[in-house]
Amino acid sequence: MRASAMRRPLVLSLLDNQVRWQIVRALAHSDRRVSELVHILGRPFNLVSYHLKRLKAHGLVTERRSSADSRAVYYSANLESLRAMLMASHEALHPALNPEAAAEPGRAHTGKRTRVLFLCTHNSARSQMAEAIMRHVGGERVEVFSAGTEPSRVHPLSLETLNALGVPAVGLRSKSSAEFAGQKFDYVITVCDRARESCPIFPGAPERIRWSFADPAAVESKAGQRHAFEQTAQQLKVRIQQLLAIMARAQDRAL
Repeated sequence: MRASAMRRPLVLSLLDNQVRWQIVRALAHSDRRVSELVHILGRPFNLVSYHLKRLKAHGLVTERRSSADSRAVYYSANLESLRAMLMASHEALHPALNPEAAAEPGRAHTGKRTRVLFLCTHNSARSQMAEAIMRHVGGERVEVFSAGTEPSRVHPLSLETLNALGVPAVGLRSKSSAEFAGQKFDYVITVCDRARESCPIFPGAPERIRWSFADPAAVESKAGQRHAFEQTAQQLKVRIQQLLAIMARAQDRAL
């Protein structure tokens, strides 16, 4: 990530100051004169005036002269501007934090499908559930696969957990990462630490992402194992929805 993309959004810098934060909070409920803000904040007049000017310069505060007494100036919070800047700050941190970032099934798809490969060691639990969940949630936007560095079999609790979530599990099988050698992917996501250390190289410089999940099949008790599978599936769904939000935003920028 470039350093320019990591700069803190201006609205966060503006509201990080305690006086400016207090001013915006006070104006959120009512228009105020400077003298009233001085009284509410318990701050010197010149300090409040200085920070009001900074907020006004960046569009977070507006001023209006009283129609009854032109000597009186009232300040108001520009909530629309504040909302827009805060939404942009959500986007700067992560697209999924923006409530308007649609990552739900049914979003219209345009352009090529994004190819995603999930990798773990045995391609038995975590990567299988990730494959099924992303295919279900992402729909036509994605072409998704999973594989293992040491493939074995699909764990029965993977299928049971997916069925409980209403996620189709038809056609899932344990596959070797060698099966996908030479194929191009947009994202290669490892969902266990061992797979990350032995992740093969794929052409086209796909974005490599690491999601570190404990193996739910390693839990010893049957009840505990079932709970671990359920928790892992829920966490995978959240991560996948977040990634789909990133993909959707990248697609929007490319249009």
